[in-house]
Amino acid sequence: MHATSRPTGYTEDVAELPSSGAPPGSLRAEQVAQTRAALVVAARRLFGQHGYAATSVEDLARAARVSTGALYHHFPTKTALFETVFEALHLELMTASARAADGAPDEIEYLARGFDAFLDALLEPDVQRIMITDAPAVLGLARFTELDERYAAVAIAEALHGAAAAGRLHVDDPETLARLLLGVLVRGGMLIASSAEPAQARADVGRAVRALLAGLAAAGGG
Repeated sequence: MHATSRPTGYTEDVAELPSSGAPPGSLRAEQVAQTRAALVVAARRLFGQHGYAATSVEDLARAARVSTGALYHHFPTKTALFETVFEALHLELMTASARAADGAPDEIEYLARGFDAFLDALLEPDVQRIMITDAPAVLGLARFTELDERYAAVAIAEALHGAAAAGRLHVDDPETLARLLLGVLVRGGMLIASSAEPAQARADVGRAVRALLAGLAAAGGG
């Protein structure tokens, strides 16, 4: 957190400053940020372990070591806190997918490795519960789709543009194809989450996704 700028004519009075030497406004902002971060961390853990419905506001406040009033100061509803957790987890998974795709020998394999990393993450019970089981119901399908596309569709579309530029794919509308591929991943995640044998379902979904990408590459002459 950046310190607040000093107003013109500011005179430091060491006796009035906290022991850290930081301006009071800066400390207040830091405390606010720390409280918010504690709530998000606690919510990620509890939503992941127990699910949204089984986690109360009181549970969340207690885990974050704050009052329920402090929770509502930062998040007007439990749903708003869940949405923040969902967005943070989504970005975390995207970062991991991009890292897994680095070094791929071609653009199609880049996409495949990124998709594989996302599907692998869904084998983690907490990730699966937040991303696939709870998010569509808690956020509503429209908001879930909006947030899902806000982060992932753009990244997939960029990869498709790269594949098209390299001659690996012939894609007239990368943005639409990106949303369709994202839908495949979400539906694949649902198959994994609902399966009595998640590891086997993940392997089946992964093979199907790679076959789909290979078919697109073949159609594009790649």
